[in-house]
Amino acid sequence: MKNTSSAVQKSISFALLLIFATAWFAHLTSGIDFVRMEQIASQRYGQQTALAVRDWHAALDLAGNTVPEKLRGVNEFFNHRIRYENDLAIWGQSDYWATPLEVLWKGSADCEDFAIAKYFSLKALGIAPANLRLIYVKARIGAPSSEQFQAHMVLAYYATPTAEPLILDNLVSDIRPASARPDLVPIFSFNSEGMWLAGDGPDSHASSTSRLSRWRDLLIRMKNDGYE
Repeated sequence: MKNTSSAVQKSISFALLLIFATAWFAHLTSGIDFVRMEQIASQRYGQQTALAVRDWHAALDLAGNTVPEKLRGVNEFFNHRIRYENDLAIWGQSDYWATPLEVLWKGSADCEDFAIAKYFSLKALGIAPANLRLIYVKARIGAPSSEQFQAHMVLAYYATPTAEPLILDNLVSDIRPASARPDLVPIFSFNSEGMWLAGDGPDSHASSTSRLSRWRDLLIRMKNDGYE
């Protein structure tokens, strides 16, 4: 009788642990209805894309609990999973901002798409938009003395408003502080809360993102993809 009681207690403890873990993982990926997104992916793009959504969900669940773990997990998932191509090759147009679901469907993305997918992944992991900014930069091509630049976008994480940001970039595999990326010259940055010009101080007032028509269009399409 004693052994039976002990077994029941262990079963109850395991069930409670499972419930807690399930609730915790759901919290970690708040903002994305992965069940709905898998269904949408399967209906629109086929089972392979639905499996890619499942892999994305698993990657977020396994990203870890600390901010460095989350940054590293998200950065590695997209940098290793997705290949770089320009919008003309992917979409047949010069500038298109893809949703994360569209990125997983195509298996390829340009710099904006990488940064956007990482931004919304980290938001889903509980990192506040105030700590994240999508930054348009001029990226130096070639040697440090080169005067050739190209338009580029990266994602930055700020531990505090005045902290040196960490840069997540599809062109560089590891996450580096901004001071270690002299090849990047910021132009402006934005997130879900507003937009800032390069050089704006940490306490500067954010401008509206209403001028970013591609951002507004992206948010509408993301809701249709299952992002809440």
